[in-house]
Amino acid sequence: MAGITNRGKYKFLDWLFRGTSLPTNFYIALVTSATAPVADTNTKSELTEIVNGNGYTTGGISLTKNSTDFDVLTEDDANDYSLVQLKDIVWTASGGSLPASGGGARYAVLTDDNATQGSRLILVYWDLSSDRSVSSGQTLTLQNCEVRLTE
Repeated sequence: MAGITNRGKYKFLDWLFRGTSLPTNFYIALVTSATAPVADTNTKSELTEIVNGNGYTTGGISLTKNSTDFDVLTEDDANDYSLVQLKDIVWTASGGSLPASGGGARYAVLTDDNATQGSRLILVYWDLSSDRSVSSGQTLTLQNCEVRLTE
């Protein structure tokens, strides 16, 4: 299940209606269950990112604002919503398990591209329903992550 943070809602409105500068890129990062992201989560420093290494890079995977990285855009008048869906996001464990140590990845978060990792804004989060870890050579794949607007 996905959630848009209050900061995410604020920034979407700020970018759209006030014309403030959009991030050059967005990032999708993996965080542990130590602290669950909620609507009131503002920055990445409030969460615990999985450990760097073995196929995971701190900060996550960069996404460009285009129809390749955000590959589905839908308007559904019958059910009164619109959505954008991310391309499949894939991490391959290499040289050991992913994450390299500690607990598995429980949540994925979409952030802006602030150069200071801890200051990156949490815009959207997805619950992976359980802690996820993979062994060397295996992949951890996020499919069909979507941001749905209903109002």
